[in-house]
Amino acid sequence: MDESKKRLVQRLIRRIPTKMLKTTLEKWGHLTGEQQRAMDSIQSKWALTESLLAICEENELAVKHLTKLEMIYMMDNPDQGMWYAFQLTDPGDDAQSVDLMQFKEQFKSHLRELVRQVSVKIKKHTDEAVWIRIAWGDTYSRPDHLKPTYVVHYLQTPYVFVTRLTSKQKPMLFQAMILSTRYQYSKDANLSGRNLTAIRDLLMRKYQQVFPIKYPSPLTERKQTVTNPHVEREQAKPAANRLQMACEAFGGGTLPQLQSAVYKLETKFRDHTNTLMMEREEPFRCVVKFSSTNLLESLKNCASSGIASTPVTPLLSSITLKGKNYFVITDNGPGPSSQMRQTQN
Repeated sequence: MDESKKRLVQRLIRRIPTKMLKTTLEKWGHLTGEQQRAMDSIQSKWALTESLLAICEENELAVKHLTKLEMIYMMDNPDQGMWYAFQLTDPGDDAQSVDLMQFKEQFKSHLRELVRQVSVKIKKHTDEAVWIRIAWGDTYSRPDHLKPTYVVHYLQTPYVFVTRLTSKQKPMLFQAMILSTRYQYSKDANLSGRNLTAIRDLLMRKYQQVFPIKYPSPLTERKQTVTNPHVEREQAKPAANRLQMACEAFGGGTLPQLQSAVYKLETKFRDHTNTLMMEREEPFRCVVKFSSTNLLESLKNCASSGIASTPVTPLLSSITLKGKNYFVITDNGPGPSSQMRQTQN
């Protein structure tokens, strides 16, 4: 077995948790029953790697078989790095008629016209998402399967989700994407996160977004903490109003699990006691970042509990209303950024 395949096997075994390996190998379907049972009985990562290397030699498995194994794991466990959302714009008349076979053939063809050395694997998920794995090379080097780009696209929608994409690769990917989907342009959606399902649901409005008109009573837990009936009557209406405004801003159902929101400030410095800064022609720049394991639920709870003031500022409610978590704020008001920096994970 050549060195590239060995490194790919080592990387796969290192990434896939031992408890998930059995199920993943079964879905892969390239092991005999005896080989599967032998792998199930091994516990250490080193021994699992050596055993899979021997099986690959015995079964004469190629790189394409190993990349299939990686795709199976990624599709079942998509929260493997930072995902960035993009939107295709200006669809052609036939954009809604592109089927999977057309898309696969044309995407591979267009990308290979742009990149001489590239490996592309496309697979449709059970939730109708089209998953694309791209291993990039160049004129002088073969595709690097250790640093692939993953792309998720739902046909007949303008939304594309990407992870592990460099700034050099981005123009080539989206030129192939817009040509194969019959759109004219692409733009950053200014939405990113480690939970692919969350940013997809937020951008595509797939979560239960309920904005109730009126809540008849405050939360049950809040009633239980107040024993004095006079205090209870005084607190009931403000508590209900806070909950009302929190749900109007963020919705009443379960919210997508977003980890962060970034606000880039580009405003004039205003402080009459500091004339030196006030006279600056350049705007005052800084970045504010909110982080949480579940940011939207945290913001909603802060508003409903009274920790944050209500009504909720549009800067925070815009996360759900606009489906973005990256904003640029200028003196003219909040607006989406025109570009979002890509990072390679």
